Amino acid sequence: MTNQALLAIGIFLVTYALIISEKVNRTIVAMLGGILMVLFGVITQEQGIDHIDFNTLGLLIGMMIIVTITAQTGVFKFMAILAAKKAHGNPLKVLIFLSLITAGASALLDNVTTVLLMVPVTFSIARQLQVNPIPYLLSEVIASNVGGTATLIGDPPNIMIGSRVPELDFMAFLSNLAPIAFIVLIATIFCLVVIYRRDLKSSPALQAKIMALNEKDEITDTRLLKKSLTILALTILGFVLHGWLHVESATIALTGAFLLLLITGEAYLEEAISKVEWNTIFFFVGLFVLVSGLVHTGVIALLAEKAMALTGGDSQTTAFLILWMSAIASAFIDNIPFVATMIPMIQEMGNLGIHNLEPLWWSLSLGACLGGNGTIIGASANVIVAGMAAKEGHHISFLYFMKVAFPLMIMSIILSHLYIYLRYFM
Repeated sequence: MTNQALLAIGIFLVTYALIISEKVNRTIVAMLGGILMVLFGVITQEQGIDHIDFNTLGLLIGMMIIVTITAQTGVFKFMAILAAKKAHGNPLKVLIFLSLITAGASALLDNVTTVLLMVPVTFSIARQLQVNPIPYLLSEVIASNVGGTATLIGDPPNIMIGSRVPELDFMAFLSNLAPIAFIVLIATIFCLVVIYRRDLKSSPALQAKIMALNEKDEITDTRLLKKSLTILALTILGFVLHGWLHVESATIALTGAFLLLLITGEAYLEEAISKVEWNTIFFFVGLFVLVSGLVHTGVIALLAEKAMALTGGDSQTTAFLILWMSAIASAFIDNIPFVATMIPMIQEMGNLGIHNLEPLWWSLSLGACLGGNGTIIGASANVIVAGMAAKEGHHISFLYFMKVAFPLMIMSIILSHLYIYLRYFM
């Protein structure tokens, strides 16, 4: 191994350790890690820029703009209150309905945005019913990670995989991952209902208060709602057809975003741009450059060779190794840098003799997305919800979250293991 390769590994490991420690903002750490790769001559600036996946960044930015404008209509509050009324104010049924809505929304929007929109309404409903909101918060965050697994645009790992593997378009993700995501969602909600069936009880009088709410009062701008939903529907249709249209997903998302800005007027431009999660965008930029150092020095190729030696180059064994390794790793570290490292490794496996890489990509997606449910630090949405709960005076400890969520995560990976075996290797 060359000195440059050792230097690349050193920079990568120190950067990764700082990201895990959360002692310094992860965006600052990732950007500095990428910059150090250039400053120490591991890669040139041009090589670093070549590895930045602008398709991933464009897709994220476009969807963030669309969601920011749509959220201003109050449609998400409308849906949450409507769900609570459909459940007749029954606390357990409310948990089921809110989980289903969160999962559905997370399949079309990013997880963090979904929970940011759902959690405030959840607190309001829990206060009305005078029940502990924590069961609802846990079920929503777990459902958001499961729902996000189902589509190309639902979770950053899927966005990254779809961007680097052009043949895996929106419909490929939907047809391969939505079935198992749905099975996992139903199994997870059932388990959560069993876990919390004694804790979620309310009186008929309090349930009547929920039934008295008027969800239509939450819609603040009907004209904006019609425009937003039309553009959102057209954007999703674009994702469905993007393989046939030969247009990248980022182009579709950005087209939708700026068409919406065009028809809504400049009044929404500044806020929409300011609400883009630039921290996340620059975090991705730093990671792409950081990982490019490992690619250029041959470290990724060496790791791929070692993994192939461990599995004997067998596609099935390799898929299961990736699934479980991704799940356990993603429970304790952020799944985004992990996936950024795994993508070139799987691509290298294709050069080393595994001809059908598709089961490996689905294994990586399922492991990384569902593994994020294992602990409170496993996914960004988990951390966001814990922070919002703390502000409302409800502390969700690391151990409590893990006690509930980790067994559910293991169950989801067992179901995924069976699904991959039955669908791709029978």
